[in-house]
Amino acid sequence: MNRVNHRVRSGNITLHAVTEGDPGNEALVLVHGYPDNHHVWDRVVEQLVPDFYLVRYDVRGAGLSDKPGKTRDYRLQQLAGDLEAVVDQLLPGRTFHLAAHDWGSIQSWESVTSGPLMNRIRSYSSISGPCLDHVGYWLREQSTDLRGGGAARVLRQLASSWYVFLFQLPVVPETLWRLGLDRAWPGILRKYEGITDARFSELQQGDGMFGVKLYRANFLPRLLRPALRHAQCPVQLIIPIRDNYVGEQLFDRQVRWTGKLTRKEVDAPHWAPLTAPGPVADAIREFAFAGGRAG
Repeated sequence: MNRVNHRVRSGNITLHAVTEGDPGNEALVLVHGYPDNHHVWDRVVEQLVPDFYLVRYDVRGAGLSDKPGKTRDYRLQQLAGDLEAVVDQLLPGRTFHLAAHDWGSIQSWESVTSGPLMNRIRSYSSISGPCLDHVGYWLREQSTDLRGGGAARVLRQLASSWYVFLFQLPVVPETLWRLGLDRAWPGILRKYEGITDARFSELQQGDGMFGVKLYRANFLPRLLRPALRHAQCPVQLIIPIRDNYVGEQLFDRQVRWTGKLTRKEVDAPHWAPLTAPGPVADAIREFAFAGGRAG
């Protein structure tokens, strides 16, 4: 598949990135979530590599990328800067399609709705990762819609997102990873997510320990003080209908933030890139070819 490894400088850190496919094809950048690295896209890439020039990278704190020790180094602005550094080095001057999962989706909204990459992103496919600013406005609206069931919707989502509160605690999440959560993780994925071939990775402990800083650096500031964020490119929401963590209600009225919006349901739990790579790849491909702007 003509796979090439790269090191990309972003500020004072370096990121591990991978390119695959024919550079003459349209470019597609894939961004992973927590507690994963770029390998979460392996099965999707197998199906998309004939159609795209594919770019993946380990976000800061994950995989073979550098792992800053300070929480402030994981703010969304820095994460958007990392994406910019990757595409500037590997796709200089080119437009590209963007697809992301989980925290990769959350951070990619920053680039889709603001900053220098807005005019280069031709389409955005988001899987299980809402914009935190949009969620902040959603929470405000639901809290005032008591008769319409707003409180119940908020409580339901808070119950699904219990881990967000755990990750705000100092030391505790890191200690769990050090005490063996990394070795237990494949069993958790097999039992609760249906990933039958989940295997232990030596990188898992670091991916888990440093990735919690994403939550600490961003959740409370964005939910308490959300900004108005509108996407210019076509947006597709790929919604795993058996997602145990990100409720579909978070995407209610999403069209007001996106203008042109497509919703695609897939019969999968949260880690759809691993358990439903075919439907995920099909959705990304069809949307990119049909919905992206000419570049």
